[in-house]
Amino acid sequence: MIEELHDGMMLYHGSYCEVRNPDLEMCARYKDFGRGFYLTTDAEQARQFALISTRKAKVNGIVDAGQGYGIVSNFKYTERNRISVKIFPEADASWLHCIVGHRKKNTFENVLKSLEQYDVIGGKIANDATNATILTYMSGTLGEVGSERSDEICISLLLPERLKDQYCFRTEKAFGQLEFEESVQVWM
Repeated sequence: MIEELHDGMMLYHGSYCEVRNPDLEMCARYKDFGRGFYLTTDAEQARQFALISTRKAKVNGIVDAGQGYGIVSNFKYTERNRISVKIFPEADASWLHCIVGHRKKNTFENVLKSLEQYDVIGGKIANDATNATILTYMSGTLGEVGSERSDEICISLLLPERLKDQYCFRTEKAFGQLEFEESVQVWM
């Protein structure tokens, strides 16, 4: 079950660099919950993502090839003003359609339209370990995309009970709820 955001909640962001002030312009498109700044309540997950992110940044020439560490930036969620939050409590068909809609153009457009109103979207993470299953689903190999049967097959293959959480902060208003605490280097 995914936890609702609450005052004082600690959230972690893994990257190849420290992030004190999230910048929407630096956030990639076509991620699980759309463009935004992604955090998790699981410090170990953020640590692993920092290492993956650093490896990718080295390959792409974004950081020096000798950089032997990633960075986890720690944030405290502080309720300063009212924001709209959508939480997918379980890895179900609604969650799957949200992820596929954000990853594949012209898919589940009605779902994406209904999510435009939210400053933050949270739910299970579909990470690199689950990417092959999501791609198989999107290709139609499991059946018609969006059919009850293909949804069920895909979700069961993802082993949702093992998936951790992620929160996508999608607006400047949402960023205002995050208070940078510290960053920690994690060595490769």
